[in-house]
Amino acid sequence: MKYYFERHEPRTESDRYAICKQVSYHLGMPLDAEAIWQEVLAVHPAIDVEQRTFLDTCVTKCQAAKWKPSVQTDVMVVSKKHGIVGMVDRMCTDGTFSIIRASGAMSFGTYASDRLRIACVALCLEEMTGTEVNGGNVEYIPDGVSRFHTVQPRDRRQLLSTLHTVRSIHAGDVPHHPLNAPCKRCRHKERCESSGHRLSELL
Repeated sequence: MKYYFERHEPRTESDRYAICKQVSYHLGMPLDAEAIWQEVLAVHPAIDVEQRTFLDTCVTKCQAAKWKPSVQTDVMVVSKKHGIVGMVDRMCTDGTFSIIRASGAMSFGTYASDRLRIACVALCLEEMTGTEVNGGNVEYIPDGVSRFHTVQPRDRRQLLSTLHTVRSIHAGDVPHHPLNAPCKRCRHKERCESSGHRLSELL
């Protein structure tokens, strides 16, 4: 539903993501908070200077963890078969890949959206390399946590289902409202279903 309402909105990078992204380039090496901050300012000059405190927190948390160095960063991955393209934040020295997040980590495991993204990247890499890709790392920079997710059959099923839904939206269909959707924290709830009416009746 969120994709349906937001598909034409321009994408902007949050201050927190800009910081986490820049920190990620230095993982596996000594972290110099001031040097990273100067890079952030060069990339994102309009950033709120109060976010320097957030950067310091990220650096402190990340310094306490052991990270795999990168061999490549910002690597584009593509699946022509499924018509998807994406970006891998870090390709690591042990042959695994990582995506970075500007959110905190769960107490254990990974978020559903992160599992879906890992499955997407794995699918692309398998097509590009011709070899099986078991999974990838999700790096929650604010907490200094890296978690490896092994792609499960349910992840691949969810990915194929999501691709089908996205294609149907582009074909002009209105998606069905999901059961138990987190409507209370969604900014589109007033535009979506209300009092049992279908979305198509409200638009």
